[in-house]
Amino acid sequence: MNFKLLTVEQKDLIEYKKDMQEAFQKAAESEFYDLDAEILPEEDINHSLKTKGSIAYKAILDDKMVGGAIIIIDEKTQHNHLDFLYVKYGTQNYGVGQAIWKEIEKIHSKTKIWETVTPYFEKRNIHFYVNRCGFHIVEFYNPQHKDSNIPEDMIGGDYFFRFEKKMK
Repeated sequence: MNFKLLTVEQKDLIEYKKDMQEAFQKAAESEFYDLDAEILPEEDINHSLKTKGSIAYKAILDDKMVGGAIIIIDEKTQHNHLDFLYVKYGTQNYGVGQAIWKEIEKIHSKTKIWETVTPYFEKRNIHFYVNRCGFHIVEFYNPQHKDSNIPEDMIGGDYFFRFEKKMK
């Protein structure tokens, strides 16, 4: 496998955002058949890209962009956040997501704790983070226990899992 994880360049952004949005959309549509909502608006991606400490990566396999991730690095605490990780639609189940994550861990080896969230209905994500990447579910957001960082209008907006991975 000729795999590379590189930082996203300005010229990549249109394709990168489109691929990310499609991957999130298709995943939600597989759970909600009558879905008539945009799952990942471009402004959510832009917000993540503009956050202090943000780094966007693209996954390249055989010279094609097949996924990516946006992470937020806190240099002071090394309590870092995975905002988005996606594998291009049609490219799942080939180890791309795991390759992306392993490379991120290698590049950011000073990280003490990684954190991320995913909606309750994303069974594939839950499996991926817990069984493939070694995260642990540490919190469940719901109407009685909300996360103020998750928009109310997001599909599944009241029900999210928060994951952590403590690094050695």
